[in-house]
Amino acid sequence: MGAHASRAILCMLCATALISLNDAIVKTLTATYPVGQLLFMRGLFVLPWILLFAYFTRGFGILRIANFKGQTLRAVCVVAGSFCFVTGLRFLPLADAIAITFTGPLFITALAPLILGEKVGARRWIAVLIGFAGVLFMVRPGFGALQLAVLFPLAGALSGSIRDLVTRRISQTETSSAVLLFTTLTVMLVGLCTMPFFSVSIRLIDLWYFAASGVLVASGQYLMIEAFRWGEAALVAPFKYSFMIWAILFGYLFFGHLPGSWTLIGAGIVFAAGLYIVYRETVLARHPISIGPHPPGRM
Repeated sequence: MGAHASRAILCMLCATALISLNDAIVKTLTATYPVGQLLFMRGLFVLPWILLFAYFTRGFGILRIANFKGQTLRAVCVVAGSFCFVTGLRFLPLADAIAITFTGPLFITALAPLILGEKVGARRWIAVLIGFAGVLFMVRPGFGALQLAVLFPLAGALSGSIRDLVTRRISQTETSSAVLLFTTLTVMLVGLCTMPFFSVSIRLIDLWYFAASGVLVASGQYLMIEAFRWGEAALVAPFKYSFMIWAILFGYLFFGHLPGSWTLIGAGIVFAAGLYIVYRETVLARHPISIGPHPPGRM
């Protein structure tokens, strides 16, 4: 394995660790703060990192927005996904919530024909169906509080999938920094609008948690971008599943939670389906003529 590949894998492993640690901190904060207030406060500490990164790389010019409509659609998806996922964290064990979000590649594959006009073959459709069968293992269909709470991260995964597909479409005109800035500001604005109705007094000690969350999110996103910069998507993407390892570790250390057997079985099925989709994407990318248009930035 080359130096670039090793660096890419290390960046992805560190990114998943930092973002999972952030999720644990956010779950802790959900016991006290409404979701909108929490997202607004976290955004306050993410924003300076985006501006500093822009200033010390290519200047504030990279924050220019060219596709306002596309940026707005993506930001709306992020807002919906953020509210759903953080709400799910309030009610679910950390590992369970994160395991559900790994349905993202399944949603992306299912929605690609509608949003991007891409052709999805029978093998990937079968993988999608098998993956959603794995979700049923985790959800164990019913009407209890736990089963209903699972719908929140599932809706978050769906919103995240639409976000990623929109990101592919706007990637030709928008820089990563511009996308992050616009999205962060939108999430903060929506969170701010909820605060007159749902907010509590912020404890001084919790400002450190909000600050830590902002640093962890910014650092994790940066390392994830670097991972895909240094390594091919086919090599790096499978290591995103290390989220589950960190989620189990932090879930146990912070809250004493360990995932049940049904969750582990279902997560294993979802992971296997997702990895197969990544494999098929790689194979088809080597023969683009057989699948028609191949949009840039595809992962």
